Amino acid sequence: MALRLIEIVLPEQYMESIQNVLEDHPSSDFWYDRISKGKILVRVLLPSEETEEMVDLLNKRFSTADGFRIILIPIEASVPRANQFSGAGDQEKLLPKKNHKRRIKRISREELYEDIADTTDLSRVYIVMVVLSSIVAAIGILQNNVAVIIGAMVIAPLLGPNVATSLATTIGDTDLLRNALKANVVGVAIALLLSVSLGILLSVDPAIPEIASRTRIGLGDLILALAAGSAGALAFTTGIPTTLVGVMVAVALLPPLVTFGLLIGSGQRTMAVGALLLFLTNIICVNLSGVITFLAQKIVPSSYYEAERARRATRMAIVFWLISLSLLTLLIAVSQGN
Repeated sequence: MALRLIEIVLPEQYMESIQNVLEDHPSSDFWYDRISKGKILVRVLLPSEETEEMVDLLNKRFSTADGFRIILIPIEASVPRANQFSGAGDQEKLLPKKNHKRRIKRISREELYEDIADTTDLSRVYIVMVVLSSIVAAIGILQNNVAVIIGAMVIAPLLGPNVATSLATTIGDTDLLRNALKANVVGVAIALLLSVSLGILLSVDPAIPEIASRTRIGLGDLILALAAGSAGALAFTTGIPTTLVGVMVAVALLPPLVTFGLLIGSGQRTMAVGALLLFLTNIICVNLSGVITFLAQKIVPSSYYEAERARRATRMAIVFWLISLSLLTLLIAVSQGN
């Protein structure tokens, strides 16, 4: 069971109020400390799937208090384990007094937001990662070396911005959406520019299997992209390492983009259209399945106004992605027919 430690800073006069809140909530354990300037520090240890409800409750009750702050800390282990109690009295105190709905096994909305928002930062590291992964992927494709291509995918620079786009749509966060789109556009532009340059400088044989396979689109490619987007979103919401899942997402995005650039650079424009259509289809599928996965994980804003705005944004996004996918599918069918 994954654990989280919530630290709450409050004025001392709120001690009785927060104690009442915590005693009525199914938290594992909690402690109080008096700190400087008439403030208290409350620590609450509880399972990760319960943190969102607790944070929302505390924020609703104490957000107007002077100096109020909540800090969320991941916990590797606790001794004794959180499900161990010293006696029946403790268990009766710490377990909920009433039945509550079954919670989805995921991290809190706040923790998820911070994890994903960090991936949209247009830092030097992100740009270097895009450059390195694009170069390695291009070399792997030209050498028809699957192992090298997978090595490039481990870097997975496009995972975060695409998952961030899905999350921003789901919660109706325009700032996060703006940052995610900016990181996506910059990443795609860099990868495309590098691959076109390599296509001009190096010999590109369109008959290479790793190139030819990415100029045609089949049902398997759509299923792969949908599964990749869902896996990427699910990895973030459950707090598991995203490196291996990032490989899956990157396989759906970066190789078709690099293939398109290589073919454009070498003058193979007819075959390049197929690679471009594959890349665009994968982008749509990854984002569509990401939004649906976040909805299934019940990632919604805390306030009613924000939740209503997020629902409208989510409906519009799903309709947009579905229409785009339908149009691309029609275009693919026509191009393959010709």
